[in-house]
Amino acid sequence: MISQALLAWVALWLAIATAGASGDWITLENCRLVSNPANDGDSFHVSANGKGYLFRLYFIDAPETDAANPARLIEQAKHFGISVPQVIEIGEAAKEFTQEKLAEPFTVVTRMANAMGRSNTERFYALVQTKEGDLGEQLVANGLARIYGRAVTPPGASSSAAERQKLQELEAEAKQHKLGGWATTPRPGTPIQNQGKHIATDKIDINTATEKELRTIPSIGPVMARRIIDARPFKNADELKKVEGIGDKKYAQVRPYFN
Repeated sequence: MISQALLAWVALWLAIATAGASGDWITLENCRLVSNPANDGDSFHVSANGKGYLFRLYFIDAPETDAANPARLIEQAKHFGISVPQVIEIGEAAKEFTQEKLAEPFTVVTRMANAMGRSNTERFYALVQTKEGDLGEQLVANGLARIYGRAVTPPGASSSAAERQKLQELEAEAKQHKLGGWATTPRPGTPIQNQGKHIATDKIDINTATEKELRTIPSIGPVMARRIIDARPFKNADELKKVEGIGDKKYAQVRPYFN
């Protein structure tokens, strides 16, 4: 005898297959965020009805969290008028913001449109609704994403123009209040306070930076700062990889902060 749960699962998959083929919207209720190192502010793994997905938000682009895509980092830095190292810090803040907003069950609305990008895993564009509203709008309103990327006509709307207009208004307010990536850039050599974290504004010298200066860099705590100091002198910052505990991932995160 086929269980009710199995019947429900088969029905869901038939609906998804049909909707994906026709371009109709699918609504996934009671979704849960799945922890994954690849999650960031606008792209994340989700579990719904026992099935795993990887979704990418429509309309917006959150800053990168590492230096794997230099061209994108430069674009984002120009948009916000900040440095590349600051972009990475804002990207980390966006990632934390999204994790916080998706800590409780949320709703995903998608057409299962392909959003592969740099991902090696099948990924789909989506609109995400939390208890506080649209996630993309919240990111833009807090200065943690730019209006960029694929647009769509949301369910019940006549076009994508209204949503773009709303996002532009939210961005203007974030800019006015200097939130997130729109925070005022201080004089050279000093850190700024943003989303509760210090952000290094200038690139620093690997051989002369103090422990305090090193610790303004995301992912570098007191232990790592001491290891860097003990490993001096360096020919250049590319030699950071010889420091214990700095593998490829951490190197990509911290290298942009050094001359």
